[in-house]
Amino acid sequence: MSASVTVEAAMAVPIFFLAVICLIYLLELMAIGTAVRSGLQYAGKRAAQDAATAPVLMPSRLESDVVESIGADRLARSIVEGGSSGIDCSRSRMSVRTGIGELSAVYQVRIPVPLFRIPLVRYEETMRIKGWTGYERAGFGGEDDETVYITETGLVYHKDYHCTHLDLSIRMASGEEVSSLRNESGGKYYACEHCGGGSGGAVYITSYGDRYHSSLSCSGLKRTVYAVPLSEAVGKGACSKCGH
Repeated sequence: MSASVTVEAAMAVPIFFLAVICLIYLLELMAIGTAVRSGLQYAGKRAAQDAATAPVLMPSRLESDVVESIGADRLARSIVEGGSSGIDCSRSRMSVRTGIGELSAVYQVRIPVPLFRIPLVRYEETMRIKGWTGYERAGFGGEDDETVYITETGLVYHKDYHCTHLDLSIRMASGEEVSSLRNESGGKYYACEHCGGGSGGAVYITSYGDRYHSSLSCSGLKRTVYAVPLSEAVGKGACSKCGH
């Protein structure tokens, strides 16, 4: 009897640890996918702004922006083959006629599960952009008026379009640990009023926001930025980071 229990335990323990390892790699795959999508959104925003003067896409610039958004160290520690050099945006194109760009970020992941030789798995994230120069509102301001950037609900104006308070650096976190996390201002995260924040599992947070979201497509993770004359930013104060 004891011998059979020993044999069963010897078989069950390795299977259990193998399942745990597979679960860890599955979570890492999800995290990497979210990070690359967020990085491509960041690179697309910068490319859309640059397209106003030069309607072309430079894959090397896109790759650099994606890596900058994710972090070279994070990629080096990840399962992405080649680390920061494993992001390939060479398939990205922009139409000179329409100003519409097709962005692509291709990467391969390695899954070193013991006892199995799993080949590299290829993933691709895509998105479309349109050359953007901001929204011009009629009304106040002259030609010499300084251009600033505001949002529909924001209380301050920004002089830098790439201010971290405007850029939504989205990252995934565990629903169990979100209560102990703090944003860059030291504040806690609360459940989103739109998507409810979920009930466990993975959630999405931003560096300067105070809400956690259960859906990456939640409207709380999207922001419309207007380029307006400084004289039109009536009632708004200057951003503490870029407004001075």
